[in-house]
Amino acid sequence: MTYLPVRFGDQTFQVIDLPKLLGNKLFSLPVVVRLLIENHVRAGGALDPVLEALNGQNPSQCEMLFRPNRLLMHDTTCTPALADVAGMRDAVAEAGGDPAILSPTLPVDVSVDHSLAVDTYASVDAFGRNAKNEYARNSERYAFMKWASQTLQGLRVHPPGTGIMHTINLEQLATLLEISDDNFAHPDMLLGTDSHTPMINGIGVLGWGVGGLEAETVMFGQTVSLALPKTVGVHLHGTLASGTFATDLALEITHRLRAMDVTGQFVEFFGPGVSSLSADTRAVIANMAPEYGASTGYFPVDQNTLAYLRRTGRDPVHCDRIETVYRAMGLWFDPDASPEFDRVIDIDLSTISTVISGPQRPQDRCAPAEAAKRVSQTIGRPLHPVDQNADVIPDGAVGIAAITSCTNTSDPSLLIAAGILARNAQARGLSPASWVKTSLAPGSPSARGMLERAGLDANLSALGFDVVGHGCTTCIGNSGALPDVIEQALEDGKAIAAVLSGNRNFPGRVHPKLDLGFLASPPLVVAYALKGNLHGDITADALGTDADGQPVYLSDIWPDQDEIDQIFSRSHVDGDVPQSFAAASRSKAWDGIQTQKTVRFQWDETSRNLRRPKFATSHQTSRLGHYVAKPLMVLGDDITTDHISPAGAISADSAAGEWLIQHGAPPTDLNVYAAYRGNWEVMVRGLFTNKLVRNHLKPGLAPNETILSSGQVLPVFEAAQVLADSGENTLLLSGERYGMGSSRDWAAKGVALLGVRTVIARSFERIHRTNLIGMGILPLQISGDFDPQNAGITADDSFAINAPVSELQVRASMPVQWMRPDGTDQIIPCHAAVETQQEVDLLRLGGVLPSILSTCLD
Repeated sequence: MTYLPVRFGDQTFQVIDLPKLLGNKLFSLPVVVRLLIENHVRAGGALDPVLEALNGQNPSQCEMLFRPNRLLMHDTTCTPALADVAGMRDAVAEAGGDPAILSPTLPVDVSVDHSLAVDTYASVDAFGRNAKNEYARNSERYAFMKWASQTLQGLRVHPPGTGIMHTINLEQLATLLEISDDNFAHPDMLLGTDSHTPMINGIGVLGWGVGGLEAETVMFGQTVSLALPKTVGVHLHGTLASGTFATDLALEITHRLRAMDVTGQFVEFFGPGVSSLSADTRAVIANMAPEYGASTGYFPVDQNTLAYLRRTGRDPVHCDRIETVYRAMGLWFDPDASPEFDRVIDIDLSTISTVISGPQRPQDRCAPAEAAKRVSQTIGRPLHPVDQNADVIPDGAVGIAAITSCTNTSDPSLLIAAGILARNAQARGLSPASWVKTSLAPGSPSARGMLERAGLDANLSALGFDVVGHGCTTCIGNSGALPDVIEQALEDGKAIAAVLSGNRNFPGRVHPKLDLGFLASPPLVVAYALKGNLHGDITADALGTDADGQPVYLSDIWPDQDEIDQIFSRSHVDGDVPQSFAAASRSKAWDGIQTQKTVRFQWDETSRNLRRPKFATSHQTSRLGHYVAKPLMVLGDDITTDHISPAGAISADSAAGEWLIQHGAPPTDLNVYAAYRGNWEVMVRGLFTNKLVRNHLKPGLAPNETILSSGQVLPVFEAAQVLADSGENTLLLSGERYGMGSSRDWAAKGVALLGVRTVIARSFERIHRTNLIGMGILPLQISGDFDPQNAGITADDSFAINAPVSELQVRASMPVQWMRPDGTDQIIPCHAAVETQQEVDLLRLGGVLPSILSTCLD
């Protein structure tokens, strides 16, 4: 291994000598590729095959090793992963081994941010009351997490109230440069069990989202293997106009890149326009990487990066070290450089305008004037005109207005902009429509102090935007109950939408009863709360009238960038970010949770939250082979992990709700599905229950239903059991972009519990594809024009799969034979959606958990 000595003061650091290893090719490569090569070499990978691939010689056969120096998780992705660990410890002990051998080999940080619900809002005591409810609902699960933090070396849990994981990563955890005790140094790189992990790319840390299963392999010392990625360069030039925000740019980029199909590719931003963007703005854009389909949205390190680190309390000396080392390694940003990308798009920042995205996908950006038209197209009818009676909820009303999500609340200027708009609106006598559920959930506890010092917290509170907590809340479906008047409006058939500053607006995501949602900047969220509906053009129509009866327009109250900068300057306090985080970490409620102190977790058979995983055993076998399977479901395009794996509140009349009530849960407070990811009994009953799921095996099936060849219609989990009892194999078929959205591994774990051996789809999103492989399920990608949802597949049909263990190879051709009961058949051209030899090996072993156990029991 070739090292380069880098002198800083009286210290000398040893780093991988990229300039020597790559020579003249160094600066022609995107920075993300330079970083991947550095990590690959440091992890023990051979350089020559990578260089050959970069020169066009067998690039599809090049596999790169990636070893992160840390792992990031949150409470609802860590729960199933830690349950797996506890289950595997049981399996090791029962086989006569030492269960303590299963402990992380690298630091693991867990944030508790996904369990806070907006029960109380528009109230000064909302923060405390919501926190109290959170602990009451989740105390057993939190005790399990505390057990893990006390039992598993290197695992640290950040309690509720300390912020959203990606904001914590930005403000507290990211070092950009890791230095060992013997002065070997390397760039900070990580993986996270959340699809929005790439937010950290905004400050130059390379990281991306993985499923919990892939994280478990990393946790126990294995490297990640990935194919040499395609790269997309986004050339930025010009500057954003005053009054246009990071959100607007992020939504435009999401629209442009999703249309290009950058699934699984590495996106990097370059050009002189990058230098005009603050690190906060870059983080907003990087956060949306899963929405535009990429693995990363990377911004190289420059002076703006270091300014952010210093502002958030990092050691100034360490910041200086970063610049010295990154320059020496050829990783420092050059605004005039033009690296060689596989594809390039150009964006003039000065052309970006105020936009929103919706009403059902984040890539569908539009001008605010198009909102009503977009809703009408989606629901298949025109919206009824607004009733002149101000108390009547209109068709096309805004039911939820939420400043939420790490995506936009991690940028202080966006919160200040929302506060300025609220102040200006209050001064003109405007107030939100009475039916709108308003909330403010900043990603960082330091945000409250900043807004207080700016004098804007009272203005936001006056419009109902009190701080409801520091967590993901509405963005992930923890929006709490809808106002009764909104519930009634929905029953009356009115179209109701959410407007939020989050990153996703899939139908049912924000709330199970809301199919419509628009993404918008925080100040625009406040404006929509004032307007109360989506009719007309919010940028041109009067929002209301002042005390003198004069109309008030958005332009009258819209925040000015100079004022935003001035308020931020006077409200920022050095050291506030780490001090606020430290204060939030001192939690009496968290300290008061009692937990076990045992090497093996003691499962409680009466628990509704935690059950020993069925698949964490040493007896799991490969699902590969030559077999005939029945179609369990035939699905269409854009089936997200929200559609597959349950999310949001659990209703009492659902199968999961009935199970919980039978086991003693209060029918009026069943909590959300995310709270039960450690209990397979609940999760399997919630599979495919999203109301927009369509099973094309037969017209008219309910979302969670399927049909057997006997003609019997059953819930999917019951039908799967019937087929398993009769010895039938099963598979799923789907269309484009199967598994887009969140990283939740339960979308794969649940399908595995249904007994599915193969998923056939026209295309897969990256994280879900790897989760399927992690559960030993073979993903087959359709190579031709065959479209399952329009093919007329019935429950009487069968499919022959030929995937013997010995013959599976990377991207191997694996045609599927579709057989009909009349004796006719058809060959569906497919190939294995398997990208690396490591994935081949996992499928041969039966998945991640058997792989880990095999190393423990050898």
